[in-house]
Amino acid sequence: MSMLALRNNALWLIASLAIPMAATAVAAANEGVRDLLVLWYPRPARRWVEALPVGNGRLGAMVFGGVPEERIQFNEDTLWMGKPRDYHRPDAYKYLPKIRQLIFEGKQAQAERLAMQHFMSVPLRQFHYEPFGDIRLTFPGHDTPTDYRRRLDLATAITTTTYRAGGVGFRREVLASAPDQVIAIRIEADKKGALAFTATLTTPHPGAKVLAVAPDQLALRGQLPEKGHPSRQEGCLKFEARLLVRTEGGKAAVGDSGIEVTGANAATLLLAAATSFVNFKDVSADPAARCDRYIQAVRDKTYAQIRQAHIADYQKLFRRVELSLEGPDGQAVDPSKVPTDQRIKGFASGRDPALAVLYFQFARYLMISGSRPGSQPLNLQGIWNERVRPPWGSKWTTNINTEMNYWPAEPTNLAECHIPLFDLIKDLVVSGRKTAKGHYNCRGWVFHHNADLWRGTAPINASNHGIWVTGGAWLCTHLWDHYLFSGDNDFLAKTAYPIMKEAALFFTDFLVKDPRTGWLISTPSNSPEHGGLVAGPTMDHQIIRALFEACIQASEILGVDPDFRKKLIEMRKQIAPNQIGKYGQLQEWLEDKDNPKDHHRHLSHLWALHPGWEIHPLIDPKFAAAAKKSLEFRGDGGTGWSKAWKVNLWARLLDGDHAYRMLVGLITSSTLPNMFDTHPPFQIDGNFGGCSGIVQMLLQSHVPVPGGGIQRQIHLLPALPKAWPAGHVKGLRARGGFEVEMTWRDGRLVEAVIHSRLGRPCWVRAAGPLVVTCDGKPVPARHPEATVTLFETTAGRTYRLTPAS
Repeated sequence: MSMLALRNNALWLIASLAIPMAATAVAAANEGVRDLLVLWYPRPARRWVEALPVGNGRLGAMVFGGVPEERIQFNEDTLWMGKPRDYHRPDAYKYLPKIRQLIFEGKQAQAERLAMQHFMSVPLRQFHYEPFGDIRLTFPGHDTPTDYRRRLDLATAITTTTYRAGGVGFRREVLASAPDQVIAIRIEADKKGALAFTATLTTPHPGAKVLAVAPDQLALRGQLPEKGHPSRQEGCLKFEARLLVRTEGGKAAVGDSGIEVTGANAATLLLAAATSFVNFKDVSADPAARCDRYIQAVRDKTYAQIRQAHIADYQKLFRRVELSLEGPDGQAVDPSKVPTDQRIKGFASGRDPALAVLYFQFARYLMISGSRPGSQPLNLQGIWNERVRPPWGSKWTTNINTEMNYWPAEPTNLAECHIPLFDLIKDLVVSGRKTAKGHYNCRGWVFHHNADLWRGTAPINASNHGIWVTGGAWLCTHLWDHYLFSGDNDFLAKTAYPIMKEAALFFTDFLVKDPRTGWLISTPSNSPEHGGLVAGPTMDHQIIRALFEACIQASEILGVDPDFRKKLIEMRKQIAPNQIGKYGQLQEWLEDKDNPKDHHRHLSHLWALHPGWEIHPLIDPKFAAAAKKSLEFRGDGGTGWSKAWKVNLWARLLDGDHAYRMLVGLITSSTLPNMFDTHPPFQIDGNFGGCSGIVQMLLQSHVPVPGGGIQRQIHLLPALPKAWPAGHVKGLRARGGFEVEMTWRDGRLVEAVIHSRLGRPCWVRAAGPLVVTCDGKPVPARHPEATVTLFETTAGRTYRLTPAS
């Protein structure tokens, strides 16, 4: 399929959205299978990891598409075990000098034992994110369906299940509406009076009740118990879900055992769900009253109205970015004929570049579906979880996973979806001040490697990996990055800088001189999750330098805190630098002890290459080569998220073919049938990391311009693989307030279109010099290097760039 055909399909898809629902009905069983933004399957999901996700930020559901029994497993983002509490030890700091002494003396095991006894969180482990329940639908007489198809349309964020049974065509749609805060289920038959089914609600939480609360409403009501829960943890939150039924023709009867629909032409089920959670200190809300408000707000709306509002809200975000890719032989795999799970298995053939587009846009779909202003941020599984004891508690793990979830937020034009992470950081500051004081006797705030709903910031699990002091500092770089992309001075002054300043203040107290080298180092800490408790892991120093740099630049921009800025400048020079070891590798620790045969999943010491910006092959080839050597030692294997990180790292090294090789491994070996990433088991970070890696192959904007400051070069097609010789992308964002569109052919840039939001100078790096025009008129440009074009911009204007020859 040619690139022109790909774009024509996109135009057909946009036009199809205007077709009224009634006109599509069951006749649309195969609609859009040819679309490039559709996941589709010829059979129901047999396992949870084959079901299709929907979400509105707060509510998430997994749709199995079963016949004759359907399961729709749902979640609400605040249903967690645990209760409001402090996790820190008020007097842990008394043991800090002894722990440091033991580490300096080389007595690592003793230091770890002492820390386990006196320095860890209380309780030692944090609490779990919980599934809410299931909607169970039963369709009598549908035992032998034909013409079955289930699909998820990324253009509309709607799942559809279609089939025929008993000579009747049936169609089900499921969507999660952000405007109306409900999950909506629409069921239609193409023969009048042919629709009959039962529906009920279930939950894995003991003691919950299902009862009729109105002639058209079923409720699921419960409370997480303090004892006897299958998670083996204590709970306190109350929860409630409501299922409202409406029929067109026929009738619906609601009783304590469930809902029964008979003789209908169509039916709509609307699910609302809520808990008693208000914030991490307050659990006094009334979930029943909350559900009442959601239901009352949609009671008088038709399904068509709910559907239309949902699509408009979703597409406002989703349509910002378009991507099409063409392989050397075009598009050899027909997406309309090969189910998505089979395409995933066959991606290594190189004959299906459109699957990379689907993968990229699926990650953006997950972000829009799982992270909206006012919701909790994406945890290890987003908002999708069916287990009462989920892997790693489905918490926010911040030694890579939570941050990776948000790598695509700014560059793929979803900055609003970043806001829940910023809200989490604000809460962590409150808890982190207590941890800084109790554990380190330091000012400011500190956060280690895990948080739950109750915003624990103290070190958890085990001292050999739980005592890691730069989780909060890493999160601060997301605040700074949001400013770099947006140029929002109000955000910088009121949100980002105060939080970053307090985080930096902690490190001005915490850093100590290494008795061997005299450098300022971070200790006790570890290189996640590798090598145990040590003095001076490289990753810590890279992150702290980045935090100090952000604070220095922010204070200059805002014209505040000159004395604090001066202190950070002086201390930054004294922090232990990156070092190159005996194998030519970037050292992971102060000591030159890296093992070249070590294939550990974490790539902690390469943080400065990505997502940091300290190491770059065009700025410092020596350290870039060392980082490459370390990356080669780690190998191309690993967990899903590890492979995703490697896609980004190889792209930052400007090696597009190796980045693509990692992307192939990520998709073919670490992607589940429903396109979820797997650690294993399912963990959502790899989806977002892979999406970010595709961006890094096409566009980078992290390299400082000569002379410093906050401007960043826009690097067009920096790591384009041979697998994608032609393509088009529109809507990607670059630091400095720019939005970028590009077309390339035969591996070379044909044209770039850059929209300037802030009116800043624009530095563009490409294969050679570029000619710049605006509204058809030449724009003066300079070329500080043969491959760099620099021109002035005006806010709100659009500039067209073409190769000079």
